[in-house]
Amino acid sequence: MIPRYLVDFDVAELPKFEADVMIIGSGIAGLYTAIKAAENRRVLLITKKALLESNTRYAQGGIAAVTSDEDAPAYHIQDTLIAGAGLCEPEAVRVLVHEGPSGVQELIRLGAVFDRENGELALTQEGAHSHRRILHANGDATGYEIARALSEKVADHPAIEVWNEHMVIDLLTEHGECIGALVQKPNGERLYVTANATILCSGGGGQLFRYTTNPDIATGDGVAMAYRAGAAVRDMEFIQFHPTALCHPGAPRFLISEAVRGEGAVLRNTHGERFMEQYDSRQELAPRDIVARAIVHEMERTQAAFVYLDITHEPSERIKQRFPTIYRTCLSFGLDITTDWIPIAPAAHYMMGGVQTNLHGESTLARLFACGEVSSTGVHGANRLASNSLSEAVVFGGRIVERLHSLPPLAGHTLISCNDNRVDSLASSIIEQQLKLQETMVHYAGVRRNGEGLQAALDQLRGQMSVFSAVLTSREEIEFANLLTCGLLVTDGALLREESRGAHYRDDFPTADDGVWRKHVQQRREQGITEECVHDI
Repeated sequence: MIPRYLVDFDVAELPKFEADVMIIGSGIAGLYTAIKAAENRRVLLITKKALLESNTRYAQGGIAAVTSDEDAPAYHIQDTLIAGAGLCEPEAVRVLVHEGPSGVQELIRLGAVFDRENGELALTQEGAHSHRRILHANGDATGYEIARALSEKVADHPAIEVWNEHMVIDLLTEHGECIGALVQKPNGERLYVTANATILCSGGGGQLFRYTTNPDIATGDGVAMAYRAGAAVRDMEFIQFHPTALCHPGAPRFLISEAVRGEGAVLRNTHGERFMEQYDSRQELAPRDIVARAIVHEMERTQAAFVYLDITHEPSERIKQRFPTIYRTCLSFGLDITTDWIPIAPAAHYMMGGVQTNLHGESTLARLFACGEVSSTGVHGANRLASNSLSEAVVFGGRIVERLHSLPPLAGHTLISCNDNRVDSLASSIIEQQLKLQETMVHYAGVRRNGEGLQAALDQLRGQMSVFSAVLTSREEIEFANLLTCGLLVTDGALLREESRGAHYRDDFPTADDGVWRKHVQQRREQGITEECVHDI
């Protein structure tokens, strides 16, 4: 069984730090929520690397919001619900769409500079969007621009204290509520933090897979620690694989933005043939799950390790201006995207499931909130609509701060400890164990799955559970324990869901079954795995 705590400790022997609000993670969700919460509270923001290092930084395409007179909230709602394949919570979608535009204006007020054309916000279109509603910055560096603006505000804010290079090991709970966290400092020393509210903004778990567009810090920490603390996690089987990640010798799986297809790029197999019309009438602008599976099928059919993305028919200067980051990065690997087709393949990109929350970001554990990719608000359903994630972080971050006003002060608590008599050292190196986990997930729980493979994955992952009884000291060891926790949750949920829906595709159950499976899969450490109906529109 996954243990309640990863390490043995006694808070009576540790230094103590008190905060009004503790925020774990420094992506758009953490930064924005910290700024809003600090208007009348003392905020502690903890990040395990640097303030600017997060999934947000690498987001290229943009942020989705209805800002054009040619668009309307009803269209954005419809597009989101269709992409979510029947598993979105309609009220959460309505909140996102109606509050998203004001969230964008707040980002602009805080210093984010979005691209403009003729004095108006420049908009692009991405897969499964019916209208041009994607705002972007510096062409294809939207996430970096937002992170830059917000991190500057956070760094200068007198009510926000930032701890870089600190690892949150576990959440501390008492009497059914979260009272703080156990934290490890850069030098290995530990302390405990108490807070009136704890907000998880720790991002996703792309490092579950060998090939991912996520940075190496995306190890599912928030989901794993919330699960260990007893909070419900939901829909973990839904992992979005971005269809177009660079697949080139010597290059990382660098994201080639959805917006490249939105601006006219087409997909070709290694014979040079366009193929998307065989899979979906929307062709290159179909939802990500459909495009990813089509690419995998073409790779298998042509016995190739990749397909091509071709934008060479667009004007050279237009490509360089619209996608400067992609152009420069590909050029550094000998690819000129104005004249060369880009070799691409799907890669793990986004975690639709996460810590279950309500419309105010509250988890099922009192005083614990979640925001951004770590959360499951119900917005994304079975397949996230492109560029909705940045909007979601801002909208629900603001809603969390509103909810903080109603929280009573944290009452006194007893001293918490854990003594599982951990004495074992790890049987093999963390690098070796993580590679084994990633290979298992890619092979059995990737773009296409089946029951036999998922059971094999569970058996292999359970064979690595000795890490939970070992003495963990380094950040990498704790991250691996979190990855293993998330891997077990993803695989268990995928094995239970005997249908194909959105990003979850099973060869042995190739169609969606609304009669049985238009439900969320909920997992809690003590109660196990259960099903929860989707609320009707």
